[in-house]
Amino acid sequence: MIDGKKIAVVLPAYNAAKTLEQTYAEIPQDIVDDIILTDDASRDNTAEIARKLGMHVVLHERNRGYGGNQKTCYHTALERGADVVIMLHPDYQYSPKLLRAMCSMLTSGHYDVVIASRILGKGALKGGMPLYKYIANRFLTFAQNLLLNAKLSEYHTGYRGWTKHVLENLPLDKCSDDFVFDNQMLAQAIGHGYKIGEISCPTRYFPEASSINLKRSIVYGLGCLKTSLQYRLHRLGIKRSSLFGK
Repeated sequence: MIDGKKIAVVLPAYNAAKTLEQTYAEIPQDIVDDIILTDDASRDNTAEIARKLGMHVVLHERNRGYGGNQKTCYHTALERGADVVIMLHPDYQYSPKLLRAMCSMLTSGHYDVVIASRILGKGALKGGMPLYKYIANRFLTFAQNLLLNAKLSEYHTGYRGWTKHVLENLPLDKCSDDFVFDNQMLAQAIGHGYKIGEISCPTRYFPEASSINLKRSIVYGLGCLKTSLQYRLHRLGIKRSSLFGK
């Protein structure tokens, strides 16, 4: 706990057996009260390893997609009494050592949402992010800041933290079950006026780290632009979207 707040770390997992123990080893156990892994019908022994490590494991009988996996993660964390929930990928691409700082920001009362940005500082390219992904990230972030009337360094990190209040109030059931879920959820948080903080985060790209291919990256990018355009049209009252309320 931090300041009397129960801290939960959720790991949306799919074939993460090779990196799970390494990720788990760096989670600060002195502040984290609950570690939840949702296995999205992996083809390896991810769930078995998670149980041996003492995590609470939720197993999907069929693959529900990245977004569908996160929905289960957040629902389970709230059901188990979490006040602060950090979503951490179990592929060791992001540093679990930043959990303490992210949780402190969320329990301080200053922020409702915290994202670990790969763009703040110079960690992205140094960590091995492909150049085309870096350029796409910068273009999408520029366009989304304009459409969402926000000022974030990036919208595409997979390392995020939320307060209980945010998770209980965002209409996550309206979000996609695919990769664009992350982007839609963040746009919803902006639309609700929640205070979003950022922290610089080094990242690692290596064979075992999860990454979508070029085709899916293009589909994801178009989905992000669509989400931001839907938000702008909704705010202007031109075309209402169920993603952002009635």
